[in-house]
Amino acid sequence: MPRVVSLWLPQWSIDRWRCQTVRNTGTSGSPPDAPIVLKGTDGRRRVVTAANRPALRGGVRIGMPLTQAQVLVEGLVAHDAEPERDAEALEVLAQWGLRTFSPLVAPDAPDGLIIDVTGADHLHGGEADLLRYMVQRLAGQQIEARAAIADTRGTAHALARFVARPIHLCPPGQTAAALAALPVAALRVTASQLQSLGQLGFETVGDLMHQPRAPLAKRFGPDLVRRLDQALGHTAEPIEPVHLPDVIAVERGFFEPIGAPETLARYTGRLTADLCERLEAKGLGARQVDLYFTRVDNRIEAIRVGMARPVRDAARLTRLQCEKLDTVAPGFGIERMRLVATEAELLAPVQVSHTEDNTIDLAALIDVLSNRIGDGRLYRLTPVQSDVPERAARRSDPLEGMAADWATQWPQQWPRPVRLFPKPEAIRTLAQLPDHPPTHIIWRGTRYRVTAADGPERIFGEWWLRDGEITAVRDYFRVEIETGERLWIYRSGDGEDAHTGDQNWHLHGMFA
Repeated sequence: MPRVVSLWLPQWSIDRWRCQTVRNTGTSGSPPDAPIVLKGTDGRRRVVTAANRPALRGGVRIGMPLTQAQVLVEGLVAHDAEPERDAEALEVLAQWGLRTFSPLVAPDAPDGLIIDVTGADHLHGGEADLLRYMVQRLAGQQIEARAAIADTRGTAHALARFVARPIHLCPPGQTAAALAALPVAALRVTASQLQSLGQLGFETVGDLMHQPRAPLAKRFGPDLVRRLDQALGHTAEPIEPVHLPDVIAVERGFFEPIGAPETLARYTGRLTADLCERLEAKGLGARQVDLYFTRVDNRIEAIRVGMARPVRDAARLTRLQCEKLDTVAPGFGIERMRLVATEAELLAPVQVSHTEDNTIDLAALIDVLSNRIGDGRLYRLTPVQSDVPERAARRSDPLEGMAADWATQWPQQWPRPVRLFPKPEAIRTLAQLPDHPPTHIIWRGTRYRVTAADGPERIFGEWWLRDGEITAVRDYFRVEIETGERLWIYRSGDGEDAHTGDQNWHLHGMFA
């Protein structure tokens, strides 16, 4: 089932104007709480086309005459609206979304994006995490956003604007229920249609759902019925993805539509070979490729694969793409295929050696795993110069530093557990202070007898990072309990001086 995200940017014109001002002058030019509006023309009148939050709280409304707004809000700052630049910036934002989230991203003018994330949400930790990540990424660019996901573009558009605070998830198959309570304006109808519907008592989408379509179309025009059926999923609303400038792409059209899996795989291989030839001519390798399938009903299906390193090996790229072909629904047939290298980097020629080479290249395996479970979920740990266990490692790119003997970089003088808990768990113990290990521990409500122990290993706080660690001490012990598990526990403090810690015990990790 398709899953579509609508990103609404309620302050798009203001946010775009502010970002442009900061880039040009290095400052926003006005205090953060200053009421600001953008003005345009409606015939001969100057009207408000956009307003920031302080102006809206003061009573300013979109479409209000500028003179009236200036009377309502003292100190109102007005600047010229630039709808052409807003549209251009929205196109650029859609291109960013295409590179970041999905191969199917399009501007939803005048203040939003529409993104098809069918089958891709698991790469970001689920739909809720994906929506939160989108909103946070835009907030980092000083752009206010709200996001909703649903089965159809129309429903996602409506929920983003009338329900999301700042995100909203419509469960699959619940489109009609989600729409029923929304106002008629959520269907993207014109102002005149909205006024006419209100005069006849139609206030919510639910009021229209069970009405005969023919009288509605005759009275209000076919657009109203089309919008209603699009939102409910009865009529298709294809997403025409934004095109990236200056990318290497190849495509093939078919006189007779195709749809068999083996046929799709065959033409995928041919397109990939053509793409690799063009990449080689420019000395590039692909880091990310998108394959688009245009169906006879004008719906576009797409798959995306990413690589850890630049690649132009046609066989390898074909294999990665063919693994995802089962997610493509050909419908009544595919009439065009287009393959785009959305990310490409320089790829220098490699000297081929005829001697035996025992070097293991993990890039191919990492590419397969990353495309199955998500790029952000695949990493390796690299050592950090720190004695505090939770600071002694960091997540790194899976291929970072693989040429070096990275295993020798880890400290060898003291053993470390294979599993380190994200947060040490409090335990209760029976121990003789200050240097003896406990004889019993109580962990998660169960009492265990300690059968063997080694320690202590004393670790001091890093006083140069935090003042609170100037006198901090931890004494770590390796203990084996009666059930056979080997645990890594520590006492906060040296067992004598209260300034070194609270003397409480914690379980920090487990050995193999």
